[in-house]
Amino acid sequence: MYAVIATGGKQYRVEKGGVLRIEKLAAEAGSTVEFNEVLLIADGDQVRVGSPLLTGGRVLATVEKHAKGDKVSVIKFRRRKHYLRQKTHRQPFTEVRITEISAP
Repeated sequence: MYAVIATGGKQYRVEKGGVLRIEKLAAEAGSTVEFNEVLLIADGDQVRVGSPLLTGGRVLATVEKHAKGDKVSVIKFRRRKHYLRQKTHRQPFTEVRITEISAP
């Protein structure tokens, strides 16, 4: 059984017991979060698709940890103009473990 959920402006395919890195959530580690924006739930040959959201579908997950991603260099450069700007960025994320997928 798997589901497709939308959170943080992105869509993810999730399965029970799977670990997922999503955009940072305002929830403490160890707490339970619920995703109501379910787009699709598939159980074997039976597939339920929403238009756009599936009414009554929900996915429960447990927050494992909050952390930052790998460092990314941001460089702006114009040749022969004495222009160089260098910055770095680390995107914060939340790691969740899917505990339950329920269909309507």
